[in-house]
Amino acid sequence: MGLLRLLLDTHCWLWLKEDPARLPSPLRRRIVRDPLKLVLSVASVMEIGIKQATGRLRLSDDPGRLVAELIEDGVVPLAVTVEHALRMASLPPLHRDPFDRLLVAQAQVEGLTLVSADPGVLAYDVASLDARK
Repeated sequence: MGLLRLLLDTHCWLWLKEDPARLPSPLRRRIVRDPLKLVLSVASVMEIGIKQATGRLRLSDDPGRLVAELIEDGVVPLAVTVEHALRMASLPPLHRDPFDRLLVAQAQVEGLTLVSADPGVLAYDVASLDARK
């Protein structure tokens, strides 16, 4: 069996960096054990930047520093591709948030396990870990 690579939903990245206790201990240990298995979608970077710019998100640090720190720790960045966008467009309308839909599409296309606490995201046919447990 290959390395299980985890794509964290945006809120999970924020919890990990801003309030790690929000992630259940077993999941938090699994995530921090090996940052090289973690994948950071550019969609999450965009979502964080947009929400902070519109005042819907307050961070203790600049988003650029947060992302740079993750990448320095070995987290693998994932760009958005045409294949991701096309898969996103073909998903059933279980969730309206375009960032979440894009993360689902990326996880499906790239064979990643999506970590989320969002029931709408977890309702998709995608390998996932429930961040509420």
